[in-house]
Amino acid sequence: MKILMKAAAAVGLLALAACNNTATENKADAIEANGANVAENLEAAAENMSNDQAAEATENKADAVRESTENKADAVREGNGSVESNVSGM
Repeated sequence: MKILMKAAAAVGLLALAACNNTATENKADAIEANGANVAENLEAAAENMSNDQAAEATENKADAVRESTENKADAVREGNGSVESNVSGM
């Protein structure tokens, strides 16, 4: 029974090591996903605008959100301090 428990623990540890999803990586992924969602919503809004200038400005804002959240996610991955993941106020 002890051998079975050790084997199960070893398999669990190997699986955990293989997935390589640390809390930091999960936070960075969440920041990127949030930014992508906000940018996609902005782009969808821009497509529905009749004013070309407003649509272009909204698309530019979507690009800025994507770039900003990618930079924030990279900063989290590199351990450069705490970064807010809320991009709704951008």
